[in-house]
Amino acid sequence: MAQVTKDDALKIAGQIIHPAIDRSLLDLGIVKDIEIENDTATVIFAFPFPNIPIADRLISSIQVPLENLGLKVESKITTMNEEERGAFLAMEQAAWSGTT
Repeated sequence: MAQVTKDDALKIAGQIIHPAIDRSLLDLGIVKDIEIENDTATVIFAFPFPNIPIADRLISSIQVPLENLGLKVESKITTMNEEERGAFLAMEQAAWSGTT
Protein backbone atom coordinates (compact mmCIF):
# COMPACT_ATOMS: atom_id res chain seq x y z
CA MET A 1 0.00 0.00 0.00
CA ALA A 2 1.29 3.46 -0.88
CA GLN A 3 2.21 5.80 1.93
CA VAL A 4 -0.58 8.26 2.73
CA THR A 5 0.72 11.85 2.66
CA LYS A 6 -0.41 14.92 4.54
CA ASP A 7 -1.76 16.30 1.25
CA ASP A 8 -3.84 13.12 0.79
CA ALA A 9 -5.30 13.49 4.29
CA LEU A 10 -6.00 17.21 3.85
CA LYS A 11 -7.71 16.51 0.52
CA ILE A 12 -10.06 14.10 2.31
CA ALA A 13 -10.72 16.66 5.06
CA GLY A 14 -11.51 19.22 2.37
CA GLN A 15 -14.30 16.97 1.10
CA ILE A 16 -16.05 16.48 4.46
CA ILE A 17 -18.92 18.98 4.71
CA HIS A 18 -20.20 20.19 8.09
CA PRO A 19 -23.69 18.74 8.68
CA ALA A 20 -25.32 22.15 9.28
CA ILE A 21 -23.02 24.54 7.40
CA ASP A 22 -22.43 24.17 3.68
CA ARG A 23 -18.63 24.33 4.01
CA SER A 24 -15.92 21.73 4.54
CA LEU A 25 -14.46 21.18 7.99
CA LEU A 26 -11.13 22.29 6.55
CA ASP A 27 -12.58 25.55 5.14
CA LEU A 28 -14.31 26.27 8.45
CA GLY A 29 -11.05 25.83 10.33
CA ILE A 30 -12.45 22.97 12.39
CA VAL A 31 -9.75 20.72 10.96
CA LYS A 32 -6.77 22.91 11.73
CA ASP A 33 -4.06 20.51 10.60
CA ILE A 34 -3.28 16.86 9.98
CA GLU A 35 0.12 15.43 10.76
CA ILE A 36 1.17 12.07 9.31
CA GLU A 37 3.90 10.01 10.89
CA ASN A 38 4.41 6.42 9.79
CA ASP A 39 0.90 4.91 9.84
CA THR A 40 -0.64 7.43 12.26
CA ALA A 41 -2.58 10.57 11.42
CA THR A 42 -2.90 13.17 14.14
CA VAL A 43 -5.85 15.41 13.37
CA ILE A 44 -5.90 18.77 15.13
CA PHE A 45 -9.45 19.98 15.60
CA ALA A 46 -10.25 23.56 16.58
CA PHE A 47 -13.83 24.02 17.69
CA PRO A 48 -15.38 27.49 17.95
CA PHE A 49 -16.54 26.85 21.51
CA PRO A 50 -15.77 24.25 24.18
CA ASN A 51 -18.10 21.26 24.46
CA ILE A 52 -19.93 21.62 21.15
CA PRO A 53 -22.67 18.97 20.97
CA ILE A 54 -21.64 17.47 17.62
CA ALA A 55 -17.89 17.27 18.31
CA ASP A 56 -17.87 13.45 18.27
CA ARG A 57 -19.77 13.41 14.98
CA LEU A 58 -17.33 15.85 13.39
CA ILE A 59 -14.31 13.91 14.65
CA SER A 60 -15.76 10.65 13.34
CA SER A 61 -16.47 12.20 9.94
CA ILE A 62 -12.71 12.66 9.45
CA GLN A 63 -11.53 9.64 11.42
CA VAL A 64 -13.44 6.99 9.45
CA PRO A 65 -12.16 7.89 5.95
CA LEU A 66 -8.59 8.13 7.25
CA GLU A 67 -8.90 4.75 8.96
CA ASN A 68 -10.22 3.36 5.67
CA LEU A 69 -6.85 4.33 4.16
CA GLY A 70 -5.15 2.16 6.78
CA LEU A 71 -4.14 4.93 9.16
CA LYS A 72 -4.43 4.96 12.92
CA VAL A 73 -6.07 8.25 13.88
CA GLU A 74 -5.41 10.34 16.94
CA SER A 75 -7.32 13.53 17.68
CA LYS A 76 -6.12 16.66 19.41
CA ILE A 77 -8.80 19.17 20.34
CA THR A 78 -8.39 22.87 20.90
CA THR A 79 -10.65 25.92 20.89
CA MET A 80 -10.43 28.54 18.15
CA ASN A 81 -8.88 31.88 19.00
CA GLU A 82 -10.94 35.08 18.52
CA GLU A 83 -9.82 35.62 14.93
CA GLU A 84 -10.49 32.00 13.93
CA ARG A 85 -13.88 32.04 15.69
CA GLY A 86 -14.83 35.29 13.90
CA ALA A 87 -13.99 33.76 10.51
CA PHE A 88 -15.93 30.60 11.44
CA LEU A 89 -19.01 32.55 12.54
CA ALA A 90 -18.99 34.63 9.34
CA MET A 91 -18.88 31.45 7.22
CA GLU A 92 -21.53 29.83 9.41
CA GLN A 93 -23.88 32.78 8.91
CA ALA A 94 -23.30 32.84 5.15
CA ALA A 95 -23.68 29.07 4.62
CA TRP A 96 -26.05 27.86 7.35
CA SER A 97 -28.29 25.07 6.11
CA GLY A 98 -29.82 24.33 9.48
CA THR A 99 -29.78 20.55 9.08
CA THR A 100 -27.85 18.15 11.30
